[in-house]
Amino acid sequence: MCLLAVLFRVHPETPLVIAANRDERFTRPAQPMQVLRPAAPRVLGGRDALAGGTWLAVNEHGLCAGLANRPFVSERDQSRRTRGELPLMLAGHVRAEEAAAEFQEKIDCSEYNPCWLLVGDREALFYIVVGRDKKPEVARLPPGIHVLENRPLDAVSAKAQMIRRALAPVSGWPGVALLNGLHGVLRSHRLPAPELSDDDRNDTGPRPSQVLAACVHTAVYGTRSAMLIIVPPEQDQPPRVHYADGPPCTAPLSDASHLWR
Repeated sequence: MCLLAVLFRVHPETPLVIAANRDERFTRPAQPMQVLRPAAPRVLGGRDALAGGTWLAVNEHGLCAGLANRPFVSERDQSRRTRGELPLMLAGHVRAEEAAAEFQEKIDCSEYNPCWLLVGDREALFYIVVGRDKKPEVARLPPGIHVLENRPLDAVSAKAQMIRRALAPVSGWPGVALLNGLHGVLRSHRLPAPELSDDDRNDTGPRPSQVLAACVHTAVYGTRSAMLIIVPPEQDQPPRVHYADGPPCTAPLSDASHLWR
């Protein structure tokens, strides 16, 4: 997952909204939206057909967990476990707070290549760093618009700044306008304004300009799918999930509500 925008207690109609694009090499096989776990709790998401796991998972209770991999100058360590396991582990919980606490207690970071995760529900949102330390770093986030890409959440990112600006009026998007507005942000090819700065915490060198857009297109890599999750305030209602099986600039949004049944 290369773009994960989380709106936590920002919109008057919903406590949690996720807008996400998955960017990946075109040669890496993937399966579209499906049931990843049938019950206790039921979990939806796309599946990585090469290594298993997922980049973004949502369960019937309204808990969402998304992943952004840390880029490497050299090849990643192939001997380590797939990071796609991690959103599934988190989504196996009813509450984000208990998911984050157990993750911090039980996960050994040395078993995975570095990455960042966001996990949240109606009540809480957490940022998790799987890095060089043995144990993950976990931080509770305040209400607001949080944008995670392939940078630390607190990095200076022109892309993240642009997405936050695009989402700034979101509280004024009622009903279906919310879905349409989020889709419009994800499908945009607009690049950040020149005055927005970008640093590089990952020592991977300058980034191609195309990857700074929300919807990415390069010769070998790009946006492969998109997902929109709107968690209703009612505890007994499952999240509204829409997805695009392809770049959201061309692939239509489909409703995944039938998968909760």
